[in-house]
Amino acid sequence: MSTPRTGTTLRTPLRGRLAVLSVTLGIFAVVTTEILPIGLLTPIGADFGVADGTAGLMMTMPGLLAAVAAPVVTLATARADRRLMLGAFVLLLAVANFLTAAATSYWVVLVARVLVGITIGGFWSIGAGLAGRLVPAPSVARATAVVFAAVPLGSVLGVPAGTLIGDLAGWRTAFATMGLLSTAVLALLLLTLPALPPERVTRPAVLRALLRGAGTRFALLMTFLVVLAHFGTYTYVTPFLREVTHAGPGTVTGFLLVYGAAGVAGNFLGGALVPRYPHAAFGAAAATIAAATALLPVLGRSEAGALALLVLWGLGYGAVPVCSQAWFARAAPHTPEAASVLFTASFQATIAAGALAGGYVVDHAPLPAVMTLGAATAGLVVLAARIHFVRTPPLSTSG
Repeated sequence: MSTPRTGTTLRTPLRGRLAVLSVTLGIFAVVTTEILPIGLLTPIGADFGVADGTAGLMMTMPGLLAAVAAPVVTLATARADRRLMLGAFVLLLAVANFLTAAATSYWVVLVARVLVGITIGGFWSIGAGLAGRLVPAPSVARATAVVFAAVPLGSVLGVPAGTLIGDLAGWRTAFATMGLLSTAVLALLLLTLPALPPERVTRPAVLRALLRGAGTRFALLMTFLVVLAHFGTYTYVTPFLREVTHAGPGTVTGFLLVYGAAGVAGNFLGGALVPRYPHAAFGAAAATIAAATALLPVLGRSEAGALALLVLWGLGYGAVPVCSQAWFARAAPHTPEAASVLFTASFQATIAAGALAGGYVVDHAPLPAVMTLGAATAGLVVLAARIHFVRTPPLSTSG
């Protein structure tokens, strides 16, 4: 951004790094809470007597609410201090986790997941674009990469750790632990973040203008297809590993850990490639997801084959959030919060759609079928990236 930032950038490098760390941990807590049911889907469903597809609503509900909350909450609180709003959202996240841990029926879990959805929509829309206000200009790109690293870290650390806690002490303990972590993140946010009054108020007219842009429409299409492919399949990867690969609970936890580690590598690889090769980076990420999910029904019947494909899958999906955000940011270089709103809304709506679609397939067809459909959907992303590359010049790498 070419305009000087006054009154909000932290004055010391240490305070700036601590503030970035607090936002990163906030996103880590949000992401881990959102996708934690993936690793605990089977025991939660068994505890409440619901099928895997119905248990998948724990993924659908937050996505739907986040898609609505992203624009609604951001617009409604456009003039509020962003520090206070981030704190409020993390407090809501802690309440949702404790409520899930204490739930006596499945509908209480779904109510808690609604609260998670509101938190996701609000925290992501505000927090994803804050790095530029917390550190000096030369450090913004690095700080942004650190913030987005929280997405794969939620998989590499959060979900496997939560799954392990669930295996050892029960799934309720896993959510109670997330409640405690969220409370600690709230304290860190309030201690490290400065006052962050809104710099540019996000209005409906700004969002409407962005939606009319060709770059925004392409980002929406690519995000919809690749996230649909991923979450339509990954939501049910634990049942697949247990029922098709015949992996034990400890092995599944280890596999998810390896998948998450590959996702961290994919995040930084995608972040390095997308500024110079935007079409290729997005297309390659989708191609690896397509290959992994297409081959899982064949090679994933053995533990070695499943593990190798999960590594490939993690590399591909790890690059998706940073590639998607990069396209939205390029479409709205002067309104970063508005770009984050569209990114969050489209991403979360598609998570919900993917989990719902996958749940329908899982309840009406063998588990390998959902992987095959996901591969076909990811293949469409590769095709779309190729067509767009042929019809439009490469994106400029300046600014």
